[in-house]
Amino acid sequence: MNSAYPLPRRTLLAAAAAATAASAAPAAIPIIDTHFHLYDQTRPQGAPFPFTPNNPPFLPQHYRASALPLGIVGGIKVEASPWVEDNLWVLMMIENEPLITGMIGNLDPTIPQFREYLERYHRNKLFLGIRYGNVWKGQDLVTAIHQPLFLENMKAYAQTGLTLEVANPRLDLIEATLRLSDQIPDLRIVLGHLQALALPTDPAVLKAYASHLRQLRQRNVFVKLSGLHRPRAAAGAPFEPGVYLPVMDFIYDIFGEDRLVYAGRSKEAIEIFRAYFLAKGPAAAEKIFWKNSIPAFRWIRRDPNQPQLA
Repeated sequence: MNSAYPLPRRTLLAAAAAATAASAAPAAIPIIDTHFHLYDQTRPQGAPFPFTPNNPPFLPQHYRASALPLGIVGGIKVEASPWVEDNLWVLMMIENEPLITGMIGNLDPTIPQFREYLERYHRNKLFLGIRYGNVWKGQDLVTAIHQPLFLENMKAYAQTGLTLEVANPRLDLIEATLRLSDQIPDLRIVLGHLQALALPTDPAVLKAYASHLRQLRQRNVFVKLSGLHRPRAAAGAPFEPGVYLPVMDFIYDIFGEDRLVYAGRSKEAIEIFRAYFLAKGPAAAEKIFWKNSIPAFRWIRRDPNQPQLA
């Protein structure tokens, strides 16, 4: 076992068996994709995302074309712009696209105007929550949790029943999220991009990291499976399930089948996740691919092909 990952690791033989089982199983489990972006840099005002210039627009019709062939029957748009007005732009873009079940917006909880903006946007049923963490300059959950205004705003936010997505959670952000949950236990939280990061190699740091996550597991917290960490040695190599087992095992061993939600439109990632979770049983795969996304985001069903809980 790699000393950098002091945790149970499944063998490549088990991964291959899981992949075989998945290929033999019916691919009928619907998928709710809980993370994608819309943008249009050709607008007169431009767009702050993507970070590189001259990207072609990616709008609801483009999302539909890329999602349906993969078995995705619904998607949640995550805001990638710090401009308040872009929340409205997205709501207008997705209003007539039933494949998109809602959006996670971007409002700054550290400013006095936060509650005014919150009141304005959360009236729309497609506005499912906000994302905050360390995405944009000036966003820093680590320091924000010490600000009285932030905490008061987040207490008011929790009362709306909306979801808070914590972006790009490193160890310090995990610690800050735990402190925030301590102070506002009824706040529903989703950790985004957790498994896209490499596990800490320092044993003491890994121990603290795992401890914080286990504590969060006992709270109203979900984890978004929105990427696959590829070690440097695997860069450019074919996707192999064994490469991702340490991170996937680590997260599953802590959060289990009831607190994980899926995101992404990578065919390779879907195949790897499907094989991995079908090996846990069809019920577990259903939870992760769509069922858990309902309590995590409280999205609304807009299309007859979108599943619903009994």
